[in-house]
Amino acid sequence: MADPHTASSVLIAHHDARAGHDLRDTLASDGHRVHVVHDRLATLYQARTGAPDVLLVSVELAGRHDFDLCRQLRFDARTRLVPLILVSDHADQESRVRGLEAGADDFVTTPVDRAELLARVRSLTRLKRYTDEMDSAAAIITTLAVMIESRDGYAEGHCHRMANYATALGRALGLADADLQALHRGGFLHDIGMLAIPDAVLRKQGPLTAEEYRQIQSHTRIGDELCGNLRSLHAIRPIVRSHHERLDGSGYPDGLRGDSIPLLAQIIAIADVFDAITTRRAYREEQPASHALEVLREQVARGWHREDLVTAFTDLVVSGKVGALVEA
Repeated sequence: MADPHTASSVLIAHHDARAGHDLRDTLASDGHRVHVVHDRLATLYQARTGAPDVLLVSVELAGRHDFDLCRQLRFDARTRLVPLILVSDHADQESRVRGLEAGADDFVTTPVDRAELLARVRSLTRLKRYTDEMDSAAAIITTLAVMIESRDGYAEGHCHRMANYATALGRALGLADADLQALHRGGFLHDIGMLAIPDAVLRKQGPLTAEEYRQIQSHTRIGDELCGNLRSLHAIRPIVRSHHERLDGSGYPDGLRGDSIPLLAQIIAIADVFDAITTRRAYREEQPASHALEVLREQVARGWHREDLVTAFTDLVVSGKVGALVEA
């Protein structure tokens, strides 16, 4: 019998009702909660709404030649991380390769060896638990990032605006989905290191001392280290560390130049300047979008940003797709 840490909710999708029920009986005898369906629509519905820990799908139902059902499950954010086992009575090597390429995590052949099946389901259940824990930790850190808005004087909604501005620019540049996801999450977490900066420094009225300014700059390195502890946040580490770098090498923390600055960090930097100028701060009123775009153009002339990125962002603002509409 599986222990509570490896017992799981299993969705079996099998074209053959009898075979599906046999698999159900095998897994239920080990303490797993099992639901059985026999067609594609029911599979997609239950996978999206039932939050299973593991999927068992027959090759025939998955699509022996194209494995389209596997691809649908992997392209859906609600199901892409659910471990998927394909079940077949004659899984040749070519079918295995195609199934794995379509997103399957494992194969079992029928008649199923009970001990082998239970071991595979337990193993994938543990993997799903680890993934869920990482996502939960990332969600907690995202919540903490929003708290920064109330600590350092940012207007409410700064993180959401940053995520929207950055992903809009990334989409306009034709970046891949993985990059867009990193930009969205990076918009929330780019200043996560500020959590380690004392309130006395963040809220200080008047100029910062050299030591206080160094403390503020350290948020990039601290944030990078925080994200390094979570595998699910590795993709945003270049954003967190490098969004204050400048093309001419005058930025921090590493003094990177030109193309050595990660593209996603450059995008976040542009969004950050725009939002800083167009929202109200404790020390000044918000400025119009046209002024923010002029500042960005001046920073291009100084060698801080890539001209093509600022031009693309300007087009988005002028068209009204992000920020306030301004005249072209």
